[in-house]
Amino acid sequence: MKHAFAVVLMLIALPLSAVQPDEVLDDPVLEQRARDLSKGLRCLVCQNESIDESEAPLARDLRLLVRDRLVVGDTDDEAIAFIVDRYGEYVLLRPTVTGSNWLLWAAGPLMLLLAGGVGFGYLRTRQSADEPEVIALSDTEKNRLAELLKDE
Repeated sequence: MKHAFAVVLMLIALPLSAVQPDEVLDDPVLEQRARDLSKGLRCLVCQNESIDESEAPLARDLRLLVRDRLVVGDTDDEAIAFIVDRYGEYVLLRPTVTGSNWLLWAAGPLMLLLAGGVGFGYLRTRQSADEPEVIALSDTEKNRLAELLKDE
């Protein structure tokens, strides 16, 4: 019973993967490289999972394509470049900070700075605003107010 429980715990601790047995390469070094590359590529169907985790048919095709490129002799960078050329930079889970992507990477901090500047400017104008001038009531207005309050 203890052994069965230990086996169940070990199986739960294994990383989840959608890689099918028929996809696994015979060379363990190439297979590890393929798994590492697959973890950095986005499933174009699931969009928030790597192709290593996704069970979508397109993710399987991408996993096989990565393995094919490695078997042909591509380096990791060449295999990634081949897939990016074919599917676009969106396939990368961590897009590069070059080209037009720099604006996407900088948008968050820029918006934070902009919001801070607007908030600071608003607070400064509120502090420097003159307090409204208080105008005293005339004697006639005071008498009229006293009469109104007396009636209640």
